[in-house]
Amino acid sequence: MIVKEDFLNKLRQYFGLNLYEAKIWTALLSRGVSTAGELADIGNVPRSRAYDILESLEKKGFVLMKLGKPIKYIAVDPKEVVVRVQKLMREDAEERVKNLDNLRGTDLHKELELLHKQGIEFVEPTDLSGAIRGRHNIYSHLDLMVRNAEKTVTLMTTSKGLIRKSEALKGAFEKLKKKGVKIRIAAPITKESMQVAKDLSKFAEVKHVDRLASRFCIVDGKDLTFMLMHDDNVHPSYDVGVWVNTPYFANALENMFELAWKDMKPMNSVKV
Repeated sequence: MIVKEDFLNKLRQYFGLNLYEAKIWTALLSRGVSTAGELADIGNVPRSRAYDILESLEKKGFVLMKLGKPIKYIAVDPKEVVVRVQKLMREDAEERVKNLDNLRGTDLHKELELLHKQGIEFVEPTDLSGAIRGRHNIYSHLDLMVRNAEKTVTLMTTSKGLIRKSEALKGAFEKLKKKGVKIRIAAPITKESMQVAKDLSKFAEVKHVDRLASRFCIVDGKDLTFMLMHDDNVHPSYDVGVWVNTPYFANALENMFELAWKDMKPMNSVKV
């Protein structure tokens, strides 16, 4: 049986299988019921590995072992497999999150923090920077930056970016509001983004800007992430952001923003 590599890669990606498991499972699906040796030959997998692989697939809920001799295996309906895999992934994710929550305050966590603080002392200021590729990664980084804010968050974006950032950062903004962090957001407010601007105004001061086109975020006057291109001109996968930890440059940019902020229109005065 010849199975395309792309198909096997998708099985590995979506179901969390290794290559041999994907080959054995597809071989069994094509036969319905079969022995380990037959499946190894069909899937082009070493016979010495077949039983171990089938045992692994059985534990994951992909196959059933048929009683009798010779031992044969039955393929579970893929619909049932999807349900089982979803359940296992959900349980595994919940367990991992629980373990990470329990890590806070432990000796291990304190030791990690100490190592980081000691390491930072030896880092050159120019080393505290990096390029972030892909809009998903950029937003994950922005979320981390914003959540660590203690005093201020200054955000400037596009109209479409305002909508996306609301989805990605609104939860963090809500928590910062309770901590008393000052949040300012500047973006072109259009008919499409007006409702989002109103929602964000519960946690931040939002103003309309039409003469300046920029995408950046400054946290506490020291952490700065800025995007290199307008989001209309780049595919999300190729979007690039630059992060720098530099009070000198971040403060300078925030002071320039402060001058422009005074002339921006309050959200409530914008007619769309």
